[in-house]
This record gives sequence, C-alpha cells and structure tokens, in this order.
Amino acid sequence: MKIKWKTLLISIAIPLLVGAVAGLLTMNSMEQFSQLVKPPLSPPGWLFPVVWTILYTLMGIASYLVYTSGAPKGQVSSALTRYALQLAVNFFWSIFFFVFNWYLFSFFWLVLLWILVFVTLISFYRVSKPAGWLLFPYLLWVTFAAYLNLFIYLLN
Repeated sequence: MKIKWKTLLISIAIPLLVGAVAGLLTMNSMEQFSQLVKPPLSPPGWLFPVVWTILYTLMGIASYLVYTSGAPKGQVSSALTRYALQLAVNFFWSIFFFVFNWYLFSFFWLVLLWILVFVTLISFYRVSKPAGWLLFPYLLWVTFAAYLNLFIYLLN
C-alpha cells in the first residue's frame, strides 16, 4: 500500500492541533493545578504533554488507516464521525477540568470520553485492525486519567 503523505500529515495534524489549542487555552491554569493534592501514581507534570503528543499522533495515524482503508464508504464515514465526536469531547474535558475546575463534572465527562473512545476503537478495528490497536493506548490513558480526575475531586 502506497502511503499518501499529504493525507497522513493532515490526519496527524488534526488531533495535534486540537491538543495544541486545548493546551493554549488551559496553560494559565497549570500553576493552580500544581497546587492540588494529587493521588498516588500521579505522573510529573512534564509527562502529560509528552504522552498526549504520542497519543494524538497515534490517533492521527489510526484515522489515516481508516480513511485510506478502501472499506465501504458508509463504514469509514461512521467510524470517522465517531472519531471526530470523541476528539471534540476530549477537547472540552481540558476546559472543564483546568479552566473551570469542575472536577466532578469533568470526571463524568471523562467517562463519556472513555465510552466514545471505546466505540471509536471498535469502529476503527472493524475497518482496519491496526487502526483499532493504535487507539488502545489512548483508551488506557483515558482510564488512568479518570482515576486521577476522580481522586483529584475527592482529595480537593
């Protein structure tokens, strides 16, 4: 299969751009976040942008594999619609958590995100097995984020 480089780069750029905009909108909240009591296993702050950059890149590659899969158009469209929806929910979680400090609401929003990521992973897997597997680390990270979010709510 020949790589369509322009399509691949656009596919990777979309989630990276969503993450960058969320990062810019929440960057003034990081000092306040550093003051919160955090649960055990909380990673250092520098790790979050590294992990998210990797996850957004994997998402982009997965969406590229689905888009260029040659699967039936309806199946591809459905999978990519689910992908776009979970990406939007992902974006707004950052705002709710970091800007508004709605920790409990953010936890439930993260549960919604987990469900959407799971549904997207299944949809991607049905179109392209590698695309589905590329979303698995994202699902694990959202699971871990839910743990952190819930305990930040409980401890603060």
